[in-house]
Amino acid sequence: SLAFVGNIDHSIEQVVKSEEYDLFMPLPKEFDLAVMDRFAAYIPGWEFPKNSSEFLTNNYGFITDYLAEAFHYQLKHRNRYEEVSSKVKLGKSVEGRDEKGIKKTIAAFLKILHPDNEATESELVEYLEYAVECRRRVKEQMNKRKPDDEFANINLSYIDSSGIEKIVYCPESKNASATQTPNKSSNVLDGEGTDKELNTGEEVIKKSEGNGLKAELSEKHYSILYDDVGHTYDSIFLDYMIGAKKLVIEDPYIRVTHQVQNFVRFCETVIKSETIKEVKLITSFDEDTRLSELKEQLEDLKQSLMDRDIKLDIEFNENLHDREVRIDNGWVVKIGRGLDFYQKPSSWFEVGSNDLSLRKCLETNVDIFKV
Repeated sequence: SLAFVGNIDHSIEQVVKSEEYDLFMPLPKEFDLAVMDRFAAYIPGWEFPKNSSEFLTNNYGFITDYLAEAFHYQLKHRNRYEEVSSKVKLGKSVEGRDEKGIKKTIAAFLKILHPDNEATESELVEYLEYAVECRRRVKEQMNKRKPDDEFANINLSYIDSSGIEKIVYCPESKNASATQTPNKSSNVLDGEGTDKELNTGEEVIKKSEGNGLKAELSEKHYSILYDDVGHTYDSIFLDYMIGAKKLVIEDPYIRVTHQVQNFVRFCETVIKSETIKEVKLITSFDEDTRLSELKEQLEDLKQSLMDRDIKLDIEFNENLHDREVRIDNGWVVKIGRGLDFYQKPSSWFEVGSNDLSLRKCLETNVDIFKV
């Protein structure tokens, strides 16, 4: 996917030589550091020539959506990421998301430019250096914004064929100290001695207790992005269920088999809380719902939960629209897509078909707050 920054109000020279400005300034506030860290590459649009009639053709061409579909069909059967991983060695400052972004960019070059053959060594180095440059550009902007050193490892590099580590720079900022070594402001404690730090879009509140620090539950507001992995019902809900006795889940889309299976997995998380003894599901149906089949599936689950000393109540509401989980300890979890935020695997024999922590997600927002 692509995010277009649009026009920048300052010159590139002004941006890189200022600690106040960065290339992400035109983006909306919803694009926080957690989103930015998932950008594989920032393409230097100012290096592109302005569009003009000389770039147009009088020949035939494919409509872009048709061409995209053709590319997708033709190229999806070959995984170039593993090929890149076997041929590319990255330097010590390259961290997890750096490595993933760099390798995905190189894999894209290979898929499009070399669909039927291998790239030469010099071509691969060219793609590698460009990919590292574009990921470094992302990291430089985040490092400017973050008051601590979470993104301070900006000297991304690779190991060449002779074993020498080569650092790659962005040409516009290579000699700009405001971008290479921005001043860092220290975290500030509030009046009650609470240290608040922002990390990947969520607020973690820590309070001193004796000789250690104990993490307390806090409100969270974040986005699950398309193709994200690592999000499970355990990771989203379980901490907020501890100590609760009852919860109510409103989700109008527990009506077809895979959605009921999602609800079963959610109930498995409920069991892990060890204290919840009552679950109420409020869901809906439409004219296409196989209601008798749905009721039979939910009845099987109800009996299974009874064996765990958990009571399941089911209510149908045809006017239900909102999706939320209300826990009797005061926490409310709202997910835009409800429980059905996972992508359907292209094959039930691929990784992630059973383990949801490895399953790719659809895009949705998660809001956790206390009432």
